[in-house]
Amino acid sequence: MTDLRAAVAAGVLGAEDGYRGLLRATVEVARAIFHAKASSVLLLDEEADELVFEAVAGEGSDSLLGQRFPSSTGVAGWVLVTRQPLVIDDLTQDTRFSRTAAESTGYVPRGLMAVPLLVDDRVLGVLEVLDRPNVEPFSLAEMDLLGLFGNQAAIALDLLQRARRARAALDGEGELARFAARLENASEERQAAGLELLRALEQLLD
Repeated sequence: MTDLRAAVAAGVLGAEDGYRGLLRATVEVARAIFHAKASSVLLLDEEADELVFEAVAGEGSDSLLGQRFPSSTGVAGWVLVTRQPLVIDDLTQDTRFSRTAAESTGYVPRGLMAVPLLVDDRVLGVLEVLDRPNVEPFSLAEMDLLGLFGNQAAIALDLLQRARRARAALDGEGELARFAARLENASEERQAAGLELLRALEQLLD
């Protein structure tokens, strides 16, 4: 049982990698479906009150990951606060657009579509699709499709946050870390019971 904590940590890290991969796949498919230049998921960091680029496809994919800005900034901030989807064909004509924030990312879009990422009553972040071709007006069917991508991204983001909380508990001095440490020195009967609890945690993360 000396490798118990390492095994549990490996399972948590594997889950986290899987959920990050699901987010990347979501933005990549969204960009392809809408023929857009870029798509991104921004995660709300509640403690810092900031939005963080968690997944990016297309323009900025090499440089935007991990970049942060205040959660009330620009169109993404408006969508986050109001919890309403938004479509803007010409950002230069919209007062909600923050050109300064866009320039800080290295990419200034002309237009965008954005939806809030909601799980139950919680808002987790924002999904954006940038610079789709202005061939024809945005349709209700496209808005419904964007909402489906938003639902997928919200589920992946929620699972990713859960995996990160579990990892933090293992890495720190939280209850889960103490539990794993004590279990290593417990009797076989207690170890068996503890493993059942850990399997339940694994199912929750999955």
